[in-house]
Amino acid sequence: MQQRRTPAFRARCRKQIVRRVAMVSVHTSPLAQPGTGDAGGMNVYVLNTARELARSGVEVEVFTRATSSEEPPTVEAAPGVLVHHLPAGPFEGLSKNDLPTQLCAFTGGLLRAEAHNRPGHYDLIHAHYWLSGQAAWVAADRWGVPLVQTFHTLAKVKNAQLAEGDSPEPIGRVVGEEQITTEADLLIANTAAEAEELHRYYGADERRVEVIHPGVDLGVFRPGDRYAARQALGLPHNALVVAFVGRIQPAKAPDVLLRGLARLRVHNPALAERIVPVFVGGPSNTDLFWLPKLAGELGLGDRVQWRTPRSGEALAQVYRAADAVAVPSYNESFGLVALEAQATGTPVIAAKVGGLTTAVSDGRSGILVDSHTADDWAAALGRLMGDGALRERLAAGARTHAALFSWQATAEGLSGAYRRALLARSQAITLNR
Repeated sequence: MQQRRTPAFRARCRKQIVRRVAMVSVHTSPLAQPGTGDAGGMNVYVLNTARELARSGVEVEVFTRATSSEEPPTVEAAPGVLVHHLPAGPFEGLSKNDLPTQLCAFTGGLLRAEAHNRPGHYDLIHAHYWLSGQAAWVAADRWGVPLVQTFHTLAKVKNAQLAEGDSPEPIGRVVGEEQITTEADLLIANTAAEAEELHRYYGADERRVEVIHPGVDLGVFRPGDRYAARQALGLPHNALVVAFVGRIQPAKAPDVLLRGLARLRVHNPALAERIVPVFVGGPSNTDLFWLPKLAGELGLGDRVQWRTPRSGEALAQVYRAADAVAVPSYNESFGLVALEAQATGTPVIAAKVGGLTTAVSDGRSGILVDSHTADDWAAALGRLMGDGALRERLAAGARTHAALFSWQATAEGLSGAYRRALLARSQAITLNR
């Protein structure tokens, strides 16, 4: 798309009016609590971009699968943002890997919902994750509107960077992503690294890929009193606190943090004794006790603090209470946890993978670790936790780096991308007449 953005092209794009967008998020609702089950950064992304688009005058309707009989059919999540819960299969008992069997039912519900409106009710459809793309592909074709796709994670990338003991993504997902990559009018990548992965692994047409960074709520995730936060959380004031926030699953690699801390006990026992690890999250399609069991085996069972998932100000308090936040994932399309932590002024230790190389500025806002070995993570933890001056310098850089990202900027980028998709569709129709 870049080479087409002449002044005349931009002027035509500005004339494309986006009034209403249908967002599709099949496997997880934007209203769900991130940090457990299948809820995570994608939920945060969908909800915040929808809110910001609505504030700019674009109505957003989000379609997601109903997971409880008690959920109302439609919920107003924010002014100008509706969330529709579509029945598709049993409310409970289905994992994300079971949902392809329910895509026909979900797609039928999506088409019926639109049928109650006048033709042209939606200007375009924006799908999140590959399951949503499969349903949205049919709807976009039926409605005659552009299909915009954000994958958030990619099967081929995950399989190339698989955590030990984790199951590879099924071939059905790989094929599904290949189909959507070919059929979508526009692909939204979170980072340049993801754009390159779309091209390298899926052969995506570079002209149909746009890079738009996710954001962070700088009003919620802001610096505050560390000791007040620790008091609210019941954490010792004089400890060195390192926090992990997210789903407790192999792909997020919480075990890498534990193994690094255990190895640090060997290399620097005095420093390791001062560190209190705090894990905030819930299990995601895994054994509930696998991580606490590992902590016990490593001799850390009496040191680790376990906390339930939270969001908003309660999550910001966790970040403020920490001296560092660890994001050791095997892959992240971006890494919102890293950005949220930095916005509160807390430096991050993260794996040097995927979008984390954008979310974290190595040496300025945090430390990127180029492996998942216990020795390398022990070295990084020892370097940061043992050097107060380094933490202060990185904390200042963390705030500066996070300020470069906002959900308003993300929504502005999406609005522009939507207009370009509409223009490209209208031009194609004109040429085919």
